[in-house]
Amino acid sequence: MKLNPKLPDINPISLADLLFRKDKRKELFLDLTLEDRIKFLGSATKAVKKDILSKISDEDVVSILQSLDPDEATDILQLLSNSKREKVMLLLSQELKEALSTLLAFDPDTAAGLMTLDYIKVDETDSIEEVAKKFRSHEQKTGRPPVILALSDKKLIGFLPGHELGLSAKSEKIGKHVRKIPTISYAATHKEVVKQFHNHPHSKVVVLNDSKEVVGIIYSDDMLKLISEANASSLYNFAGISPEESVTDSASSKVKNRYRWLIINLGTTFLAAFTISLFESTLDKYVLLAIYMPIVAGMGGNAATQTLAVQVRGIAMQQIDLKTAWKTLKNELGAGFINGLINGVLVASIVLIFNRDLKIAIILALAMITNLLVAAVFGTLVPLVMKKLGKDPATSATIFITTATDVLGFLAFLGLATLILS
Repeated sequence: MKLNPKLPDINPISLADLLFRKDKRKELFLDLTLEDRIKFLGSATKAVKKDILSKISDEDVVSILQSLDPDEATDILQLLSNSKREKVMLLLSQELKEALSTLLAFDPDTAAGLMTLDYIKVDETDSIEEVAKKFRSHEQKTGRPPVILALSDKKLIGFLPGHELGLSAKSEKIGKHVRKIPTISYAATHKEVVKQFHNHPHSKVVVLNDSKEVVGIIYSDDMLKLISEANASSLYNFAGISPEESVTDSASSKVKNRYRWLIINLGTTFLAAFTISLFESTLDKYVLLAIYMPIVAGMGGNAATQTLAVQVRGIAMQQIDLKTAWKTLKNELGAGFINGLINGVLVASIVLIFNRDLKIAIILALAMITNLLVAAVFGTLVPLVMKKLGKDPATSATIFITTATDVLGFLAFLGLATLILS
């Protein structure tokens, strides 16, 4: 059974209590059916899951684990304290206990941490009938159809498509029906696993140990889950929020996760304010400039965020680095210039209609073009530089880019105003 990310059909008030009321969480959780308990755990945050699992009985945990695939049961077990995990393991069926012991032995942040044990190993000289018996035996024990992996001299040579069991003659050897299947080391990182599926879009990949022996299977749906989690993490990084933070966290926990980022941003706003102060006399003479200043900075920040999002995705998929950035930078500069021209004409038209000031309209249009070019340059290069320095571009690049578009945007706008209006 795969964990369903959709929340169970619970009364909204009860669901809110289940998420936010720690004092009632255990009782409300135990009021759910087993199926809804599993659904809820599949969608709840790590903190909520750990809280629930620590409070319910060992027997209730076992009933959940027995209804899950071993790889998903492993994820649940890893949230338990060591003492509770040991007690729960003693209550599990021998088959599940052996499977979980195997999976728990591996690092959860590697390919082995993503794999399942739904496979059978057969020899290329086995007959279709012999393989069918092993297939049915595994399915009866686990309730799940296995991948059929074919070996020659105990080494993996490929897999047998399941439909061959029904289409081929019972006495026929499986060798000629074996198909190639991609493999990956058990120690490969999650990023390497994603790259493997990206380069070889198959529904499954075999995990091998150092001796090239099969230790597990990774399915494409596990990849989708991993990519989804990575996307959510990137979204949190853009906002300067810890990936562990959730809507159920306390105020003190939220402050702990966010205050450093906000203090850094506060420092950059002072830098922008200092830039504005350099043109105090110009602003005193032409108050109208102050009305349009946020437009220039805001448009630059938005454009830079768009560029940054594309760059971070390109970096994650290894499509770009500093050595190959020139073509991308040229395209971003072209897009920045055209978008700056379009928006510059629009905002200049508004100034002419409402303020009837041609000079300020020209200043604003030129500043818009300049700042969108700045956004293109910094949005393209800063994340690549951060990556080169070993920093997470999603987390570290944002602050430098927004600072550049604010400071240089104000500098362009007020500098042009000083030159043209004086």
